[in-house]
Amino acid sequence: MIRTEADFKRCLEAQKGVLFYFATQSCSVGEALEPKVKELLSEKYPKLKYRFVDMNMAKELSAALQVFVEPTLLLFVEGKEYIRKSRHIGLMELDEALRRLYALAFED
Repeated sequence: MIRTEADFKRCLEAQKGVLFYFATQSCSVGEALEPKVKELLSEKYPKLKYRFVDMNMAKELSAALQVFVEPTLLLFVEGKEYIRKSRHIGLMELDEALRRLYALAFED
């Protein structure tokens, strides 16, 4: 589980591409969206790693990354943030954004 900035940085260093899903266990929108995001990644973008960050357990990390709304998705490729989406996240819009970046980063 990712709770600190050190955990976050280790995850970035260990993976080429990571999608961080920031939410809490009490967020009904986040709970409904999370399985759909995980399914999208596993079906279309298997080289991206998925990491859930519980904002209640990682308050300092959330603040450091300026994540104040749940759910929030952050996509990092090679340590750089490329996508940030919060609250009202459309799966089709996310899919389109991921498709372009995935092709550049993972497909030769």
